[in-house]
Amino acid sequence: MNIARFPRPVYGRIPNFVNSEVATRNLINQKEFKQARVIKVNPDSPQSRIRYLTLLKGKTLIMPTPRLRNGFLILDPNKIPKSQYPKASSIHGAFKHGKPCSINDMPHIDLVVVGSVAVSRDGVRIGKGGGYSEIEYGVLREIGSVKEDTPIFTTIHDVQIVDEVPREPYDLIVDAIITPTRVIRVKRRYELPKGIIWEKLSADKIREIPILAELKKS
Repeated sequence: MNIARFPRPVYGRIPNFVNSEVATRNLINQKEFKQARVIKVNPDSPQSRIRYLTLLKGKTLIMPTPRLRNGFLILDPNKIPKSQYPKASSIHGAFKHGKPCSINDMPHIDLVVVGSVAVSRDGVRIGKGGGYSEIEYGVLREIGSVKEDTPIFTTIHDVQIVDEVPREPYDLIVDAIITPTRVIRVKRRYELPKGIIWEKLSADKIREIPILAELKKS
């Protein structure tokens, strides 16, 4: 079953699945997207059109940098030429058109969109394995930019839905699984992490991610 686009191989990355743009269309038709003013979207390939349409719809985009090494970028559509939205929604373009956003300047986020390798029917997701989506969420919970009731969506191909995923206390639980063919609303059965679980992070990991070191000091 050939459902992965460039970049390949897909091992170690969020798969750029065929018809991701259809899943994107399904996502932007959801009331949470329509009502949101600030949306945080992961930097992976299959969510690039979500980032583009976030800007095109006049919404502020929060984009974590890869491995969170440079923290978060904030992209204000009012400060970017519309012709540059496609470029600004890419990783390289976001560094050019976005601005680093410190933990003190982070706005309230209305919707979180994450990429996934697989998601269970009860909303437990598997990412690339580095735990970065969980760290990003933990940071945003620590500083109050996301709350317990902030919706978390993911877009995936239908084949990425699985019956069960082993769950850790720090795992993200999604509220909606959005594919090219359907939208699955998930009733939360588990609590989300209320912040960074510091005992799960090594000293090396904290040193690698400056925003973590800054947060720990504060």
